[in-house]
Amino acid sequence: MARPRTPLLSRERIVAAALALVDGEGLPAVSTRRLAAELGVSGPSLYNHFRTKDEILDAVADAVCADVDLSMFEDGTDWREALVAWARSYRAALSAHPNIVPYLAQGPGRRPSQLRMADAVYGAMLDAGWPRAHATRIGALMRYFVAGSALGSFARGFVDDAALYERDYPHLDQAHLLAEHQQRVDEGAFETGLRALVDGLALRFPDQERAREAEDGEERTG
Repeated sequence: MARPRTPLLSRERIVAAALALVDGEGLPAVSTRRLAAELGVSGPSLYNHFRTKDEILDAVADAVCADVDLSMFEDGTDWREALVAWARSYRAALSAHPNIVPYLAQGPGRRPSQLRMADAVYGAMLDAGWPRAHATRIGALMRYFVAGSALGSFARGFVDDAALYERDYPHLDQAHLLAEHQQRVDEGAFETGLRALVDGLALRFPDQERAREAEDGEERTG
């Protein structure tokens, strides 16, 4: 029996093709018609694996988050260093595919990788002694910060025109050099913010017992 000219269609091939489109052209480029053309198959054949375009994008988002390391929440690492290590891994995964970040920002939905990540972060904060409400807020805060840092480059937003800044914006007289040092500027900003967030949380940590007691009191009287 002759082998098919086109490799058999699979969820993995569809997700890989969709991610390539997102990376190259952005979210609007993804459609079932375009994906079918990229894969060399008929449109209806995609529906054997995904019912809708949103299901495809969910799978793409989940595949990106599957690369995030969660081991630091399982090996006894102090919660502060665990948050730092996880945030770095999370940012690296998102920075490799920034065009998917707006879709990921909608929340975990039913995506297994994102739900595992939320469960790991939340559970680690509870194990460290944070009250449940605070653990939820910490998870949300970190996600906002990491997603925002991966969405774009601050340094690349400045044009290479020294005269522009010298004339009208004297405090930005070195801004035309930022794009040239984009990686160092953006990664430095991320590290500065990350440490500030975690150090700030650590300063509040001694108040955790009072916060937990207040939370328990609210539940009893609510």
